[in-house]
Amino acid sequence: MSNIKTKIDEFEVHDLEDNGVLRIYVEHNTEMGNRGVPGIQVWYTIAGGTSIVNYEPLHVERWAYQAQKNQTNTYLLSDYSWLTYEDTYIKNYLIIDEKPKARVEVKVRSKNAPVIREYELPFSLEN
Repeated sequence: MSNIKTKIDEFEVHDLEDNGVLRIYVEHNTEMGNRGVPGIQVWYTIAGGTSIVNYEPLHVERWAYQAQKNQTNTYLLSDYSWLTYEDTYIKNYLIIDEKPKARVEVKVRSKNAPVIREYELPFSLEN
């Protein structure tokens, strides 16, 4: 069976300070990772460069373990986020709950509060 990609969400956050645009695209995939199981991808674009965060079971299990070591249920994926400035950023998180979630937080200089969206992951974590 081939991978089927389905758009979940897409949004842009415009910065009036420098006329910049931060773009987010989220899609569900039927086959991800070494096991070929469902997961989601978060694509984020800054100044024409695009990065992808893969939320598939193997990655998520590792991140959940790191979150447990740090005693938090909201784990910032700092290696998979754009954190160059304090007032303009894209932060990707793993939310550890009964049903794990991906969280995307986008902040620009001209907005007081970040835009926050959460997406349920199509799998559960094993204890």
